[in-house]
Amino acid sequence: MTTVLISGGGIAGSALAYWLHRHGLSPTVLERAPRPRSGGQAIDIRGVALDVMDRMGLLDRARELRTRMRGMSVLDGDGKEIHRSTEGAYSSGRFDSPDIEVLREDLVRLLSEQAAERAEFIYGDSICALHEHEQGHAAGIHVDFANGPSRTFDLVVGADGLHSGVRRLVFGPEQDFIRHLGTYLSVFSAENFLDLDNWQVWLRDGDTGFGLMPVRDNSELRIAAGFRSEPLADQDTETMRQRVVAGLASLSWEGSRLAKAAAEAPDFFCDAMAQIHMDRWSHGRAALIGDAAHCPSPLSGQGTSLALVGAYVLAEELGRTPGDHGTAFARYEERMRPFVALNQALATENPEGPASEESMARAKNAIALDA
Repeated sequence: MTTVLISGGGIAGSALAYWLHRHGLSPTVLERAPRPRSGGQAIDIRGVALDVMDRMGLLDRARELRTRMRGMSVLDGDGKEIHRSTEGAYSSGRFDSPDIEVLREDLVRLLSEQAAERAEFIYGDSICALHEHEQGHAAGIHVDFANGPSRTFDLVVGADGLHSGVRRLVFGPEQDFIRHLGTYLSVFSAENFLDLDNWQVWLRDGDTGFGLMPVRDNSELRIAAGFRSEPLADQDTETMRQRVVAGLASLSWEGSRLAKAAAEAPDFFCDAMAQIHMDRWSHGRAALIGDAAHCPSPLSGQGTSLALVGAYVLAEELGRTPGDHGTAFARYEERMRPFVALNQALATENPEGPASEESMARAKNAIALDA
């Protein structure tokens, strides 16, 4: 049985593990964190990705976990409402759409629990080195881990995000593939100090802005704060936290309380809004999926759907060509690349806001699951 090491236990990695097992392969999932990651923003499952969830038997459970927003307000720098909608929100699109918005941690838990029944999961470890060899029965990839003993697998898949370690080890430095989009985004949690009731609030003032979303039955706020900037050399968490705190503190409306929340949040996260563009997503016995291969950035709203669909397609192609990973990887890319291109374009179509509904409708359905 073909053994596959998947680096990354998030959405792409967990979904891939499930589908690889369904197609007769033996997956092992490696996750750097000591447990499934919590925190993060609300994410969307759209278009054909809903069919992937349905085929996993998880669509109804995902719908039970969806956010329940009633609408949103857009404010100017002084906190005056300049626009409101009860038909949709920036984070999720139209409320009457069949698409689903869920918290990232809820979807990761759903997928990892489903995959854990079918795959080996290793938490708290990472890949240090990969050595591919093609000597008869010993052919495979020898993997050195930071903590555990070395092992050999038939294939390795990087599902380890924008800053993929597998991509760096196999294809080269990140700067060869990353395209910065001129913005940084931080996400963190706070108490619902505004008493928002399933209602989002968005504000932009100069180069800084934020979105506030109540979650967990309105007991908590999930805050997304962004600022425009060219690529920054120093991006460690505390340095980025200081920049976000300073930017929020400069705002007139609720700046001090938002800055305090950012300074104290234990789940503070901040990273560049960037895309990954590569000429190929596989080399030898290694391949990439999800953000590691083709991050569209959160500005597209389609990273989750690309991860789910990519996991399904890659597993299907590996199952169709047992023992011929080269053909499987080529077919996976052939099917996925047009879909990825349309969805990456969503992030740059409208620099001041979300892409048009027409563009989203076209992009989210631009692939057939049944090859």
